[in-house]
Amino acid sequence: MIPFNSPPIVGTELEYMQSAMGSGKLCGDGGFTRRCQQWFEKNFRCPKVLLTPSCTASLEMAAILLDIKAGDEVIMPSYTFVSTANAFVLRGARIVFVDIRPDTMNIDETLIEAAITDKTRAIVPVHYAGVACEMDVIMALAEKHGLFVVEDAAQGVMSTYKGRALGTIGHIGCFSFHETKNYTAGGEGGATLINSPELIERAEIIREKGTNRSQFFRGQVDKYTWHDIGSSYLMADLQAAYLWAQLEAAQEINNRRLALWNNYYKALKPLQEKGQLVLPTLAPGCVHNAHMFYIKFETSEKRDALIAYMKEAEILTVFHYIPLHSSTAGEKYGYFFGEDVHTTEESGKLLRLPLFYNMSNAMQQAVISTLKSFFA
Repeated sequence: MIPFNSPPIVGTELEYMQSAMGSGKLCGDGGFTRRCQQWFEKNFRCPKVLLTPSCTASLEMAAILLDIKAGDEVIMPSYTFVSTANAFVLRGARIVFVDIRPDTMNIDETLIEAAITDKTRAIVPVHYAGVACEMDVIMALAEKHGLFVVEDAAQGVMSTYKGRALGTIGHIGCFSFHETKNYTAGGEGGATLINSPELIERAEIIREKGTNRSQFFRGQVDKYTWHDIGSSYLMADLQAAYLWAQLEAAQEINNRRLALWNNYYKALKPLQEKGQLVLPTLAPGCVHNAHMFYIKFETSEKRDALIAYMKEAEILTVFHYIPLHSSTAGEKYGYFFGEDVHTTEESGKLLRLPLFYNMSNAMQQAVISTLKSFFA
């Protein structure tokens, strides 16, 4: 069986985890946590990075940090994971879903401004497949209307937009280190990127259950107390040790994934030229991270037929999100602004192929050969 995904392993994870176990500091903000946070701050030129248990936790942190409350509206695409919306719904916000672009599967930046009302507080662009949204347009709209921008860059670690790392462009960015992502913290994990310096102090307090514990350990206060609302948003140092091994090999992992992505593109391009499928589109000014390789078909029936065909050959391929606005909770906690021209239609055509760091060339060739045989 060729799996759809296998968590990346570089070989030094166990050594670092054993080191963390011997340090006497397994909870959050240990030595490996600091190393990881400093790595991101240095390499992505971000004022402050805080590791969290998941990207879900990072998004929830962002919603608290921005004081999202009942009656507020938050704009985002419907084609995204449930956590993108849930984080703001938990604060009482109403979600305003906007249609996507069929080329990148990202939010259509030209439709955002019409969806803004006097209740709008934030825009949440989602960088699908590690391909950047049009952030210049989105940030200009946010500045014009006095809004916050929270980048859901769960899939965007190591991707850039016009030379800037995804997650570092909006006021806040959120990363995921789930086992399905390019880099993992041993199964789960995330990070909150604070790009507006005035938000850093409160972000640390919210992450530490509403206390100023971080300031206490830096010697800035003589005791720590409860200052604000918050929750337990610290990643365990044991997980950070696993993540550190991955970050040391970050470029190696990125290069291998890009090589696999390019192999797919080159091998399947003749099928696109024959009109049998559609390959991914890369946005101008964006350097992607090969988070996923997807193909699209004319109909969902053809896609589903290929899924079954590949499964018979013991190759797991999967479709992706069911649009949130069509779900029970989506109808209850939000609404779709304007016409759903592309979101539902394009989501029904998309199929993801196996792509992971430890995938062998032989595995990939088996996927390509089987896929070609389906069309033959």
